[in-house]
Amino acid sequence: MSVLVYTESEKGNFKKSAFEAVSYAYEVARQLGETVTAVAINAGDASPLGTYGASKVLHISNDQLSNFNAYAYATAIAAAATLENAKTIIVSSSADSKYLSGILAAKLNAGYVPNVVAAPESTAPFKVKRTAFSNKGFAHTEITADTKIIGVSNNAFGIVENATTAEVSDFAPDLTDGDFGTKSLEVDKVVGKATIADADVVVSAGRGLKGPENWGMVEELADILGAATACSKPVSDLGWRPHGEHVGQTGKPVASNLYIAIGISGAIQHLAGVSASKTKVVINNDPEAPFFKAADYGVVGDAFEVVPKLIEKLKEFKAQNA
Repeated sequence: MSVLVYTESEKGNFKKSAFEAVSYAYEVARQLGETVTAVAINAGDASPLGTYGASKVLHISNDQLSNFNAYAYATAIAAAATLENAKTIIVSSSADSKYLSGILAAKLNAGYVPNVVAAPESTAPFKVKRTAFSNKGFAHTEITADTKIIGVSNNAFGIVENATTAEVSDFAPDLTDGDFGTKSLEVDKVVGKATIADADVVVSAGRGLKGPENWGMVEELADILGAATACSKPVSDLGWRPHGEHVGQTGKPVASNLYIAIGISGAIQHLAGVSASKTKVVINNDPEAPFFKAADYGVVGDAFEVVPKLIEKLKEFKAQNA
């Protein structure tokens, strides 16, 4: 038996969350006395997964799976679980993994727990710690089903090297037309920048920037920090920024090491979506902005004065430490 882990990739490159999921799977396998088998779909070189603990990789190469399809992906992963007799399956907590995990749980009659933030507290009974109430608390959940699916929160367990030699083999699950009852007609992605899901640093801005013409300093700050850019819901609704940058409870969740919020008041929906970030810095000219209550560091001031000075100081620091 083995612990199965689904490793997400994009354009042939594994996402950061894939390495974290494998790292987590290795720890679970260690507790259970099993090995780790990874499932990779249309990925490039799968051997690096061995760096984080996968001793076997089932590589699926299928043009029909070039765009994410929750039902078809769930069918493929379920087939891999059956092949490996895997009773524990690890996925990330990305939007795609959450979409497919419910379907996968139904196919395998499994118990599914998303947003898990730590290795199992015990394996008999099987208990895990997960976030609850929009990251305001934790739940200690026991999975009683024979087959278990665990969704690991991004940037919670971390990436851990567990050097293993991965045996890569081709795997062709039986997929039928019924698995493709829905199809992606168009995929709209932000290109050429760090993605919100994988970024260690996210620089986000809101209506306090007054218009899309002022976003240059946000992008400059993000570029210096190697960060992804993001925005609040009103900004994307107004068309100032693409919807792919909208973060919050109704947009993309953020679990970065550093989240910088510029001109964002901090509505409860936004806070719920970014509260998993480890360090939150808020720049706002309103000292009563709700975001300050959730911030680790706060600057009360005009963003048009504060951000340029921050950029200047960061440039000086990088020049001195080049």
